Amino acid sequence: MQIWPAIDIRGGRCVRLVQGDYDQETVYGFNPADMAVRFQADGATGLHLVDLDGARDGDNPNQKQIAEVVNEVNVPCQLGGGIRNEKTIRDYLDLGLSRLIVGTKALTDAAWLVEMCGKYPGKLLVAIDARDGRVSTDGWKKTSATNAVDLAQKISANAIAGIIYTDIAKDGMLGGPNITAMQEMVAAVDVPVIASGGVTTAEDVARLTTVGVEGCVVGRALYEGHLTLQNAMVAARKEVSN
Repeated sequence: MQIWPAIDIRGGRCVRLVQGDYDQETVYGFNPADMAVRFQADGATGLHLVDLDGARDGDNPNQKQIAEVVNEVNVPCQLGGGIRNEKTIRDYLDLGLSRLIVGTKALTDAAWLVEMCGKYPGKLLVAIDARDGRVSTDGWKKTSATNAVDLAQKISANAIAGIIYTDIAKDGMLGGPNITAMQEMVAAVDVPVIASGGVTTAEDVARLTTVGVEGCVVGRALYEGHLTLQNAMVAARKEVSN
């Protein structure tokens, strides 16, 4: 299972939010590229980037910082946030990003998702972010009546590269991931699933290995020293009993 250290960018800075709340922001660095270099030095095999401004507003104000990250490291970088048209997809892939994560647009325009997956095979993941099992969009500002697992089953037929599944209630809370929700998602689809939200300890990582996710995103726990990247990577190769 792969560990994806998260670098969330807002206003050009490296930050973390609590449960996606833009009013609960902690700044962990003023240069995301410096954080990327640090994670790579610690052994990261890939980086998970999020443009929080883009996710909320649908534009791409942090493209300069994202380009700097890609240029400073030599590990694959995947990016989500504000990717809602083909031009943005082309621009970001041209910057050297390995994969892109589409959310709001993929969930509201199925035909567009099919078209983009056909044009950019293996390059597009879909973010499914849920509150109490219901899908949220627009930077988590809106929660729909759509069931996350039902949606995943529908879109997994569209040649997507995988699903990044976030339990919003767990995100940034340092309380452990929603193992049951991740297990249900893995069982429901035939595409890789990356777990996100709440990963805090090495045991959390080890438990996720038992449900079959391809990887997990780790954010606040790394920044605040609750978990080291080295320990997370060791745990990703182990299993624990439930």
